[in-house]
Amino acid sequence: MKKIFIALLGVLSIASVANAQKKTSGAIQFENTIDPAAMASASGMQIPDQMKARMPSSSKTNFELLFTATNASYMPVEETEDSNGGGGNGGGMGRMMMRFGGAGGNREYYYTFADKSLVEVFDLNDTTYYMPNKLKLSLANPMAGMRMGGNGNPNDSAKAKPAAEPTIEVVKTDSTKQILGFTCHQAIVKSTRAIKILDMDKNVVEETKIWYTKDLGFDFSPNPNIWTEGAVLAIEARGNKSVATSIEYRNVSGKDVTAPKKAKLITADEYKIKMENMMKRFRNNRPGGNFGGGRAVVIGGGPF
Repeated sequence: MKKIFIALLGVLSIASVANAQKKTSGAIQFENTIDPAAMASASGMQIPDQMKARMPSSSKTNFELLFTATNASYMPVEETEDSNGGGGNGGGMGRMMMRFGGAGGNREYYYTFADKSLVEVFDLNDTTYYMPNKLKLSLANPMAGMRMGGNGNPNDSAKAKPAAEPTIEVVKTDSTKQILGFTCHQAIVKSTRAIKILDMDKNVVEETKIWYTKDLGFDFSPNPNIWTEGAVLAIEARGNKSVATSIEYRNVSGKDVTAPKKAKLITADEYKIKMENMMKRFRNNRPGGNFGGGRAVVIGGGPF
């Protein structure tokens, strides 16, 4: 009887260890939805009605988080889908807003849980780069200094100016909700930015809701620049939403959560300069300073 009891304990122990190992790796599916017009409005941009009519009402992209006990990778799993087919210049603008305004685009993220570090891998001008980063809270908007419209007059005093860092306030609330069976807590990030549009000073106030859980045992965010604590399973902002839709516990290879070695290092400052130069070329290649025609510029991904 004693031997049977000991044997039963051994079986239960093995089952418990196997179950614990199973829970330390798996895949979480995310869906990111962007309304380009709403997102531009929230950033203080003024979009011509003609252009707004051609913009998709929404764009959706699916992402997959693969995780192990120590690392994770996060990347898109299919092409962006525009609600109105994404044709013409409006669709192109929708894709540009997705890449400037939403984490992902053609970008891959590789996380290391121990020190909350990550590597962003993306293609830009036919070159694959990797950029070191960390989970943090930074709502600097690379699109904020980009003026919409204008008459193309080189003497126009309403030229775009570099975006100032916003003032950020984090408010933790008592609100909770269930996402994939995990209890998620809410943090509201309030940002205030001073911008200049058509020679007018304006304060733009934005609110971003973060839903995070500590039950997964690691720190993560689908956007590394929007993180306060825990594993973020949903981000809600005006015109932009990312939410976890399903989870599956399974074995994940270490290769799937390791950044590729064949990429060129780029720093955050170098990346910022490239983006500023690309936005300048984008404006200069648009007749009359508008977005109604001219050569398209491919943007290789960008932060939320």
